[in-house]
Amino acid sequence: MMRLSSVLPLIAALLASGSAMAQQSLTPDQIIAALRAPTASTGNIADAVEEATGARGFMHHDMKPIFKTKIVGRAATALQRPVLKHDTRKYPNYALEILDEAPPGSVLVYVLENGLEIAGMGNLMATTAKVRGLEGAVIDGAARDVEEVTRIGFPIFSRAISPATSVGRYVSVAKQVPVTCAGILVSPGDYIIGDSDGVVVVPQGAAARVVELIGQYDDKESRMLPIIEREKSMLKALELYNRY
Repeated sequence: MMRLSSVLPLIAALLASGSAMAQQSLTPDQIIAALRAPTASTGNIADAVEEATGARGFMHHDMKPIFKTKIVGRAATALQRPVLKHDTRKYPNYALEILDEAPPGSVLVYVLENGLEIAGMGNLMATTAKVRGLEGAVIDGAARDVEEVTRIGFPIFSRAISPATSVGRYVSVAKQVPVTCAGILVSPGDYIIGDSDGVVVVPQGAAARVVELIGQYDDKESRMLPIIEREKSMLKALELYNRY
């Protein structure tokens, strides 16, 4: 198993001092690299977020990838709501604007209010995101065109699959604002990590502490594994390292 310190020695050295200045000196690219490390599973990251913030960072259990993948990037958000009866106002298409504007490496976070039956992304939007170099999309709603999106290779996490278009059913009401996605508050620039287990949100202000904790977890687990193998007991390993 590859250790965080061996993948990112600079980060390990910075965090080893334990100083607030050292933690603040981590750049977004260094944080993303640490969160992308093999040992940075969503499970370990979810544990670290709870320890660092006192609150859960993992989204609802039904937020899953449409094909096996891992994404790590910073959130770019858009909020959509159902079309209101007799509402004839013209709305900007913030979902498409953020699709065109988000920096490469971003994770689109689309929230469709009460939208589990409605697809927030299909093959055309996925193609756009792929050619623009975006990292992935997380949709509190549904996705569609699954076979085509899989062929395109753009990672989408959604709470459902549906053939229903959002055109004529939903309007965009905001972009780059805090949104509640699958039960978790996401602010623009927060770190989004998704894999086969689900999606975790790392708030920007807690990111350096989360990286530090992942390194500690990696060290403990690396030391516990040979004890478990030798003693054939996880309880003894947990007792030794006081991790329950």
